[in-house]
Amino acid sequence: MPAAMKIALVGIGKIALDQHVPAIAASADWELAATVSRKGAVPGVEAFTDFAAFLAARPDVGVVSLCMPPVPRFDYAEAALRAGRHVMLEKPPGATLAEVHALEAMARERGLTLYTTWHSRMAHAVAPAKAWLAGKTVTRAHITWREDVRKWHPGQDWVFEPGGMGVFDPGINALSILTHILPAPVHLTAATLTFPENRQTPIAARLTFSGGVTADFDWRQEGPQTWDIEVETPDGALALRMGGNVLELHGRAAAGENTIMGEYPALYARMAELTRAGLRDVDLAPMTHVADALTLGRRETTDAFHF
Repeated sequence: MPAAMKIALVGIGKIALDQHVPAIAASADWELAATVSRKGAVPGVEAFTDFAAFLAARPDVGVVSLCMPPVPRFDYAEAALRAGRHVMLEKPPGATLAEVHALEAMARERGLTLYTTWHSRMAHAVAPAKAWLAGKTVTRAHITWREDVRKWHPGQDWVFEPGGMGVFDPGINALSILTHILPAPVHLTAATLTFPENRQTPIAARLTFSGGVTADFDWRQEGPQTWDIEVETPDGALALRMGGNVLELHGRAAAGENTIMGEYPALYARMAELTRAGLRDVDLAPMTHVADALTLGRRETTDAFHF
């Protein structure tokens, strides 16, 4: 078995502690050798508050996983690549498409790995859904992605600031599955975006794509959360529930597990493969749909939102 690779985790917030740290700890591929965060830390792991100081002090750590919000992420990724480190990006991979293209070019020039992760693609039922749809004609598809921003981003005002993406922060997870499983690509044709009167990013969105595909995103749902994708074909209907973790075919359960905890371990397994092979995996299709929605979207205003 290959030796474990040393990795640094940058941005020790809720998602890092809930998902990244357990995934790394459970993997034989990785050793969590350092963290970089203004406030957070992981017990027993060397902690830095300054990224430049980490790069200077730990040249032995060859891989960096960036978990901070998307707006500051480019500067960290650029610095890591210039220092010869492989880089793994939490979703969305950046604040803009152009900056991720720049990072990809930089990684390619240096022979380094850059991985734009989409954790929902690693959900248990996504692969069998993709296999079932292969070669079929999609006549209709609808996404219902409704969750509670207070539960998943408690007090995190950055999600409502420019670059924070608003409801597209979870919605892009659905789009990452959609772009992966459909047998033919689609493009956005119309959108309605709902902005709280005191916020800069939308709290809800309704999207229309080519090919009979529609989506309903909302960040105001309390109680049980809804993460569903339903697809109709002349050969029958498919539904992905629980964020892509449960597959239904023709109205009956067919595959998957009712848990999201397998997604991040699969991401780190993929990053290990890419790093050892010297490859890159940069897919911006989900982010392109979000950019198109922000370009084409009709704006409507709703009541102010407060955490």
